[in-house]
Amino acid sequence: MKITNYRLFKIDLPLRNPFVVSFGTITHKRTLILELTADDGTQGYSECSAFDVPFYNEEFREGAYTLLIDQLLPHIVDHEIDHPDDIYQIFNYIRINKMAISAVNCALWDVYAKQAKQPLAEVLGGVRDKVETGVSIGVQSSPAELVKVVGGYIKEGYRRIKMKIKPGKDYEYIKAVRDAYPDAMLMADANSAYRLEDVDMLKKLDELNLIMIEQPLEPGDLIDHATLQAQLKTPICLDESIVSLDDARKMVQLNAGKIINIKVARVGGFGAAKQIQAYAKKHGIQCWCGGMLDSGVARAGNVAIATLDNYTLPNDIAPCQRYYDNDIIKPLIELDGTFVNVSDKPGIGYDIDFENLERFAIEIAEY
Repeated sequence: MKITNYRLFKIDLPLRNPFVVSFGTITHKRTLILELTADDGTQGYSECSAFDVPFYNEEFREGAYTLLIDQLLPHIVDHEIDHPDDIYQIFNYIRINKMAISAVNCALWDVYAKQAKQPLAEVLGGVRDKVETGVSIGVQSSPAELVKVVGGYIKEGYRRIKMKIKPGKDYEYIKAVRDAYPDAMLMADANSAYRLEDVDMLKKLDELNLIMIEQPLEPGDLIDHATLQAQLKTPICLDESIVSLDDARKMVQLNAGKIINIKVARVGGFGAAKQIQAYAKKHGIQCWCGGMLDSGVARAGNVAIATLDNYTLPNDIAPCQRYYDNDIIKPLIELDGTFVNVSDKPGIGYDIDFENLERFAIEIAEY
């Protein structure tokens, strides 16, 4: 394929409700949407999921915007590319910055699938025509309020409930939910809010029969995660700690966890996600697809990647209207029960709602 044009949209997409996590409150998804156009007119779309401040990882929107324009896209536009994953060799001089690289990889995969006239899930090697979703709940004001919110989702039929926790809003909150729903598939997501000295509190979570504790410690601390996992019955799921296939290898060697939350943006795109899930399967590590408060563009890509055979747990792929009154794809991603049906249309399977895209855009770069 040969990419001849691009447009990079900087958008502020308002959330339906503020989302509270251990490190703050999010009211908008301030993100980037990349459009690549090939010489045959085929257009591919992706999202760069870096937030506006670098609290999730080292990347942030303004930095990714500049990197894409000044460094990454000039290596793609007006050059012949045989396969989307060729960019990993092209960009091998770039350190980290996986979310910006992911945006290029994912948009190229969309072009690649559309030129092949195949759904993205099929081109990626997916094995299912629908994917199961769980729900992610931000930190609530009280245990009673958390029980109330969880109850609403259980009535809707969700099997897996993920609850954000942070120091002071952890054991008593999750215990209240477990007491109310003794058979529910529950997990806690700490977003690196704890340290190894918090082991006594984290060990108390073993009483609550959780399917996992996600990312309890700092991202780079595989050794401390291994130390913690050895003291816990509950499986540790690593998120921010796994940004490459090499990280997955080290996790296995150290026994630093038993599950991986693969976020396409965090690991550098669909090609990298495929490699990690294949390695994890070989070593008995379960995977599932996490989200980044994604717009419909990244959400559609998540649906496609979650069709791979080692995505064995319910995914964080909610319907668009779970987070947004107005999204930037059409039709919107909706649930069929607690599943999302995989589109059979070429590429990501959804059209761009250009009216909303331009409505929420605060800056557009184009070549």
